[in-house]
Amino acid sequence: MPQSFARIVQSIKDSQPPHGITSRIVALDGPGASGKSTLARRLAKTLGAPTIQTDDFASQDNPLNWWPQLLEQVLVPLAKNREARYQRYAWDTGEILEKRSVAPSEFIMLEGVTSSREAFRPYLAFSIWVETPRTERLRRGLKRDRARGDEARPLWETWMAEEDNYVEQEHPREKADVIVDGTRRL
Repeated sequence: MPQSFARIVQSIKDSQPPHGITSRIVALDGPGASGKSTLARRLAKTLGAPTIQTDDFASQDNPLNWWPQLLEQVLVPLAKNREARYQRYAWDTGEILEKRSVAPSEFIMLEGVTSSREAFRPYLAFSIWVETPRTERLRRGLKRDRARGDEARPLWETWMAEEDNYVEQEHPREKADVIVDGTRRL
């Protein structure tokens, strides 16, 4: 059954954070270019929530195995109701940027590929899986990375294979509270 934006917002508001955590952390997971960022921006605006992006931790050389850093620098402090502080990775330059901080708040969006992975689930109040066909995701990704030209396709294909492994190992879609069609506007 298609979900409306209002129903998703209400479901998030009705969710409960894990015991002892004051912030309701909402994971927006799904493969690259599925529509996660668009939905996260809209939810963050509606809920008055800061957004933490997994892309701040991932890199071209390390698309999925950066998660211990996010766990240590973000989720563990937030679970202790303390400010999270982390350094961001700049995809365009490959540099580590200034530290960013996120204070505990009523809602926090955790947006990006693998944001609902098993290691993060004890910290999550709610998870959304955004699903979009592979061909559409590749089209979107190549359009977004058009400055790289032909070199972007192998990077996207490698990235998509890594995502496939994550999905096969962890089955995030089956554990999501809501599944969203990334090809439709809510």
